[in-house]
Amino acid sequence: MRTRIKVCGIASADEARLAVAAGVDALGFNCVGPSSPRHVADPTVAAITTLTPPPVATFLLTVERTAEAIAAHVRRTRPSTVQILWNIDPAESARLAEIEPDLRRVQVVHVESRAALEMIQAYSPYVHAFLLDSGSPNAATPELGGTGRPHDWAISAEFVDASPLPVFLAGGLTPANVGAAIRQVRPFGVDLSSGVRTAGQLDPVKLADFALAVRKADDALNPA
Repeated sequence: MRTRIKVCGIASADEARLAVAAGVDALGFNCVGPSSPRHVADPTVAAITTLTPPPVATFLLTVERTAEAIAAHVRRTRPSTVQILWNIDPAESARLAEIEPDLRRVQVVHVESRAALEMIQAYSPYVHAFLLDSGSPNAATPELGGTGRPHDWAISAEFVDASPLPVFLAGGLTPANVGAAIRQVRPFGVDLSSGVRTAGQLDPVKLADFALAVRKADDALNPA
């Protein structure tokens, strides 16, 4: 099985073209507010998603917490997939599936302890995939991702084994550690932002190194 690559924090059409040319499978857009250094405005996202060629997926990262608000955000930006950063009420997740049945829905789970495993049963009926990250949504200053630090991959591996849905792995991934992450966790896909950037800009060399590390890990796990 080939591990998919998602690059998050895409902030311009030029970055999107660079990532697509590098062969990534998905682009992520941080529409989480001006406090985020990689925040991108909704009209910019809409322009990029319209131009992104298939089969590259486009992920809208949203901090909205209700089905109606999430759906409205999706309609403004036109992605193929929504990535829900908060642990929203499962009833809202169910409602979103009703009102946007054609939208791919990914629930973020922040791996702070084995309690993360409880999210599988709560959300599996209503989403298409999970994304494991290293945030702390309940901290005094909530972190919803983009921390640049790994979490406990042993818990992530347990989550992947237990999940009936595909699972993306995020959190502090780089060309240097992604091979070890894939070997231990066996995720459906890997997701990163800062690990392929230099001075905040998408770095084609780091991106190529990351893609090569992923391919090498895949080849080791799936020898011909």
